[in-house]
Amino acid sequence: MGSVIGDILPLAVAVAISVVAIIAVILILFTPKARTNSVAFLFGWVLGLIAVGSIVLISGVFSSDDSGESTVSGVVKLVLGLLLLALAVRNWRSRPKEGEDPEMPGWMDTIDDFGAGKSAGIAAFLSGLNPKNLALTASAAATIAAAGLTTGEQIGALAVFVAIASTTVAAPVLVYLVLGERVQSGLNSLKGWLIANNNTVMAVLFVVFGAKLLGDGISILSS
Repeated sequence: MGSVIGDILPLAVAVAISVVAIIAVILILFTPKARTNSVAFLFGWVLGLIAVGSIVLISGVFSSDDSGESTVSGVVKLVLGLLLLALAVRNWRSRPKEGEDPEMPGWMDTIDDFGAGKSAGIAAFLSGLNPKNLALTASAAATIAAAGLTTGEQIGALAVFVAIASTTVAAPVLVYLVLGERVQSGLNSLKGWLIANNNTVMAVLFVVFGAKLLGDGISILSS
């Protein structure tokens, strides 16, 4: 199980670096319903990751055979790698030019009006259906499924993945719950940096992990 966790650790870190989700949870912490909605956002984020990972594991499509990961797993990783590389190109081309203000999703303008349900729903979408996180989580779950682990070990490996992938969303929430509004100044500075550098950060991330998945897929299909 240890080797599997080592394999999925980079993918979990890549999911954790989700700039839009981090900005969203920081914005929620400046709203009147900060405590309730931030906890709901964290719950929705975790639920989205668990849902995607569980679907892949339960499907059994990526279960290992005697030669290692299945051909289906190789094809999926190849496709997901190409998807991430395409997203890298899109993010790089859409980065703001010097002097331009970065564009963020329109729903962020209405975040003050969110309730717990909408906060959880947005988070579940960002963690489970966002193309980058969907690709990475599916790939991690495929790696777990192909490792020949027991059901309990698969659940444990997925739990580790979800925990690591949730750290950047959980950290602002937990710090706010403990320290309250005293942390808002620091969070506001972090938010500003993330907004300004979102496209560049994500483009680099997509290249690195797109290349990794592409290489994994080629390796599986050629073995």
